[in-house]
Amino acid sequence: MPLFGIDCTQSKLQEQERHLRANDRDFNLKFHYVNNRIKTSKYNVFTFLPINLFEQFQRIANAYFLFLLILQLIPQVSSLSWYTTVGPLMLVLIITAVKDAIDDYHRYKNDNHVNNREVMILIDRKFRREKWMNVQVGDIIKMENNHFVTADVLLLSSSEPYGLIYIETAELDGETNLKVKQALTVTSDMGENTQALADFDGEIRCEAPNNRLDKFRGTLTYKENKYSLDNEKIILRGCTLRNTEWCYGLVIFAGQDTKLMQNSGLSALKRTNIDRLMNVLVLWIFGFLIMMCTVLAIGNSIWESYKGYYFQIYLPWNQYSPNASFSGFLMFWSYVIILNTVVPISLYVSIEVIRLGSSFYIDWDTKMYYPKKDTPALARTTTLTEELGQIQYIFSDKTGTLTQNIMIFNKCTINGKMYGHAHNFAGQRTDITAKTEKVDFSFNSMADPKFVFYDHNLLESVNIGDPKVHEFFRLLSLCHTVMSEEKQKGLLMYQAQSPDEGALVTAARNFGFVFWSRTPETITLVEMGETKIYELLSILDFDNVRKRMSVIVRRPDKKLYLYCKGADTIVFERLNPSSQHLRDATTAHLDEFAGDGLRTLVLAYKELDKGYFENWQKRYHEASTVLENREEQLSELYEEIEKDLTLLGATAVEDKLQDGVPQTIQTLSKANIKIWVLTGDKQETAVNIGYACNMLHEDMSNIFIIEGSNSEEVRVELRKASATMKKQDQTENEVISIEQPKKPPILPEEHADGEYGLVINGDTLAHALEDLEVEFLKTACLCKTVICCRVTPLQKAQVVELVKKYKKAITLAIGDGANDVSMIKAAHIGVGISGEEGTQAVLSSDFSFAQFRYLQRLLLVHGRWSYLRMCRFLRYFFYKNFAFTFVHFWYGFFCGFSAQTVYDEWFITLYNLVYTSLPILAMSLFDQDVNDRWSMAYPQLYEPGQFNLYFSKLAFVECIIHGVYSSLVLFFIPYGALFEAVRDDGETISDYQSFALIAQTCLLVTVTLQIALDTTYWTAINHVFIWGSLAVYFAITFTMYSNGMYLMFPTSFPFIGTARNALNQPHVWLTIFLTAVMCVLPVIIVRYLKSELRPTFSNKLRHKIKQMKMLPPKQTISPLRRPSARRSAYAFAHQRGFGALITSGKNMRMRTTNVIASKASTLSNIDKQKM
Repeated sequence: MPLFGIDCTQSKLQEQERHLRANDRDFNLKFHYVNNRIKTSKYNVFTFLPINLFEQFQRIANAYFLFLLILQLIPQVSSLSWYTTVGPLMLVLIITAVKDAIDDYHRYKNDNHVNNREVMILIDRKFRREKWMNVQVGDIIKMENNHFVTADVLLLSSSEPYGLIYIETAELDGETNLKVKQALTVTSDMGENTQALADFDGEIRCEAPNNRLDKFRGTLTYKENKYSLDNEKIILRGCTLRNTEWCYGLVIFAGQDTKLMQNSGLSALKRTNIDRLMNVLVLWIFGFLIMMCTVLAIGNSIWESYKGYYFQIYLPWNQYSPNASFSGFLMFWSYVIILNTVVPISLYVSIEVIRLGSSFYIDWDTKMYYPKKDTPALARTTTLTEELGQIQYIFSDKTGTLTQNIMIFNKCTINGKMYGHAHNFAGQRTDITAKTEKVDFSFNSMADPKFVFYDHNLLESVNIGDPKVHEFFRLLSLCHTVMSEEKQKGLLMYQAQSPDEGALVTAARNFGFVFWSRTPETITLVEMGETKIYELLSILDFDNVRKRMSVIVRRPDKKLYLYCKGADTIVFERLNPSSQHLRDATTAHLDEFAGDGLRTLVLAYKELDKGYFENWQKRYHEASTVLENREEQLSELYEEIEKDLTLLGATAVEDKLQDGVPQTIQTLSKANIKIWVLTGDKQETAVNIGYACNMLHEDMSNIFIIEGSNSEEVRVELRKASATMKKQDQTENEVISIEQPKKPPILPEEHADGEYGLVINGDTLAHALEDLEVEFLKTACLCKTVICCRVTPLQKAQVVELVKKYKKAITLAIGDGANDVSMIKAAHIGVGISGEEGTQAVLSSDFSFAQFRYLQRLLLVHGRWSYLRMCRFLRYFFYKNFAFTFVHFWYGFFCGFSAQTVYDEWFITLYNLVYTSLPILAMSLFDQDVNDRWSMAYPQLYEPGQFNLYFSKLAFVECIIHGVYSSLVLFFIPYGALFEAVRDDGETISDYQSFALIAQTCLLVTVTLQIALDTTYWTAINHVFIWGSLAVYFAITFTMYSNGMYLMFPTSFPFIGTARNALNQPHVWLTIFLTAVMCVLPVIIVRYLKSELRPTFSNKLRHKIKQMKMLPPKQTISPLRRPSARRSAYAFAHQRGFGALITSGKNMRMRTTNVIASKASTLSNIDKQKM
């Protein structure tokens, strides 16, 4: 596996084909396949120190400070003591190492937890309970119900008939609906016979490890016969076994070779936009430093030639400095040491502390805590917090991220009457609240207690025996592919291929039409307490083309009926003309359902003539057995029988969004953030969710559906869409498209004339990404909303990389499943939703929380504050260090360019570590322009971060100018004030030590006043740190300059008595006051003029709040409704239905039915009492 960024398994990556033999470890060990142990941690006890230090010294600044330390150990060039550098450097290295060790320890604990899970392995013809990490390729393992699958295995046999199993793939793709896998007949016959399993010696040749979740190719050779293997016979690691007592599997891929881990990969090292800018600025500073040192070194050579040469009687040249030129060379390195404070190492310490503090704020935020799952928000990385305030593009998964993957039967229309609204005593509609009375289903002992409905009229219609209402629910309980299972006596559980069907069958169950069981030939219902068995004659299954399904049954009264449900546009075409009036009423109701963002399904039926059906059935059997054009012939027969239907009504199912999703998307859009949905769902489902989330709406100028089948068609569609949005002629748009240069250009921002949406599916997207990536991106960026559906995990990552490549924008990806991992790792910021859909995305993310709605708080509050604080920190930090360092530069012209320091060495050491560190940390950890509620209420406050308005190269130049100006004031005003100055008693104070003390005091007072001006949100901590640091400076200064310190350490504290002799003079304090005022006055004037002449949105809002004394608005979640004439077509599932499987009987097992009678009689008795 890859380790420390080094590919230790190059030979494994070149594996072309996998060859293995069941129950033969010796044979399989020859190929050196990895075992099932996973490792995502980077270090161990022995490798931590060398590798971590190697990584840290790859940072230019750390290597630079190590170089400085080496210089300081050379006496000929050292102008400062070595401890001034080694202390801060050690502090940085230790803090970073501790942080890295903690992060890696958490990864190690997660790995350990997974590796130590237990599973039954067939070893020496017996099953033994072993740890997951001991599983090897070729082992046969036993998996049990509700347990995670240990590795990628070939299904051999199961407790279900014909080797079927049901699995949930939430960990892989975020979907909680069940999927079916089936073993080969030759292996399923082994059942749970241990001896037969131990004797199994089949050989498998298959594809090498890869990350394709939906494809598998291989062959099984057993008893001289060869069997084809595909994805339907493979169970992947991360799946959960459901509704299957046990199954046995042969391990094909283990550990890092499993598709789950192949999709995880190694996280790329993520650096923030400010980090990248800092690297450039540090290079600028290095260049600036070299230039200053060169000027001073040349000055030293000139001074030594013209002054020092004749001054040797007082200042003799050292033996290692034979001439002026060599003296200048040595002075160059001496000044490199002295002026290194333009990039002090404490800068990186402070940045790490600020980021760590911002991460803790996210972890501690109770408003991002989800009590239902006891899940807090978690900052899984501490290095990206300020980039949360600069997001321009969000790429979101759908299932489990925007939606809960829960379908709710919300409303329906039956025979022209709508049901589903709550009503008051006067019969008027009322809003549904927590206090609204729910329909009481206690009369029905078979009802699902989780089902909720508010319209009591529907239950009354059922109870009075309305024939249309009964037929409506009879259709719902018959026309489906749901499987039922009695977990415990009287506890009925449904296994649905998708949650949509489960919701409809559950609704029928609660209203008295209980689907009880099925066989290949029958469906058993309990209708209003009476058990009825329907003969199942045919299932006309759903697929993406038909968009409907039908069943043909013989009722207990021997009549033949066809029941059909499907998309409104499809079913309406097949209605009998007599249903026209009812169709108009139903259409009006469908429009209202669509306005609420509900997914609709139209129900219809017809009675069949016995003779006609027998003829049709005969032709159907013939068509289903032909070898050529089978699908076409069956489709014609379906069309023939599914016509002249009688309309019953329609259902409206809510694809339950997570709480607050539409409001969150609306708020983020106001913050100038574009949201793209990248989902593996079918187009219809994805578009429905787009409407439900208010990403798409009828007021949009146009919604483009890009569905070309080749590159040329896609090109034409993209250019046509782009021309429409820019109001250009298509030929003009074609002319301006240029050939892509070798170096990817940054595409400029373009604006469309109106609001547009774009929808594209995975096959079309493949062409767009391969040949037309610039064309696609230009068109997509003109749209307010982009939805990419049916996309693979790789395509998700490619779309993110495309935006990163051509747009100078910060991206964020959010998802919940293993299929989102590549997208999460590709984006600048990866966010994992920690919910019911697994933890793979969370483990690969930078930040995680339980609900999508928390994203707006993460960005608009924590992200914005982090960016604002970091920018203010950097501006102030560079300013105070330029002001500090340039005083040395000016002093060089007055000390013969001798590399003498203008300040006391102890002041140089403590300036960044003690005197100025706490005030700037207080500002960087607590400052805010407006509080969190104002930040959420006005998303426009977020925009400055997207355009780098608070810190950029221009802002850095401003810091330099500000620092240079302050340094001139800080040097020349004290210099002029002390020139030939004397004390009150006539003693002179114009000596070097007094000047050094006054200059450093002026500096510290000035930078303290500056940070007080920069602080907009004052807390007690700010006051203590800012004014306390100034007090600490004077306390330390008087202590270090005292007689006692000099007597104990005469060489370390030479400034004896300087503080008490200089700071007791009034004109010294006047000098300090004048210097400080001259430094901060221009800042006050410039800021005032900016706020008056060019106020920012933040300035205006703060002024408005201060003037009106306004309180922040309370956040309320108001329901969003979109008036629409568009009906959302219903999606049954992503794949073809289970119809063929049901009618074959392969998924049926014998079950007891003795409970039916007792249940039915109970329901019937209660029903009679009600009547």
